[in-house]
Amino acid sequence: MKITTKVQYAVRALFDLAYHGGGGPAQIKEISKRQKISPRYLEQIFHQLKKADLLETKRGPRGGYSLKKPAGEITLSQIVETLEGPLELVPCLKPGSTKECSVEESCVAKLVWQELQDKMESHFNALNLEELCRRARDMGIKREIRHRYMYYI
Repeated sequence: MKITTKVQYAVRALFDLAYHGGGGPAQIKEISKRQKISPRYLEQIFHQLKKADLLETKRGPRGGYSLKKPAGEITLSQIVETLEGPLELVPCLKPGSTKECSVEESCVAKLVWQELQDKMESHFNALNLEELCRRARDMGIKREIRHRYMYYI
């Protein structure tokens, strides 16, 4: 299984919202600049994440995107499944698979693939954005604090 660029960017962008967002909305241009992701591509990804109820938007001058749920409730598994569908190492493991296997009764490899997929799913379900933020703090990644003050003269 290969983690697609779309999933990698989504994880980075959602992490960015959780880590740098401070609870308020962030604009795509800010996230795109920090994470070095094309704003156009990020918009496409965010559209899918919004449809899956992982993100919400706020319009207006102080608008942007924010997490719809607490960071601890958004798992890597949810992100992957939203963008790419269920984790699937080999087609014969997919529930209700119509793919016929000529050696299913004697396939030792299927047991190995199932074990590996179960461990991978378990790990992806255990990792959430809050954990990524904790790891970022441990790595010494500095938080950008956004100041959106309105000045009137």
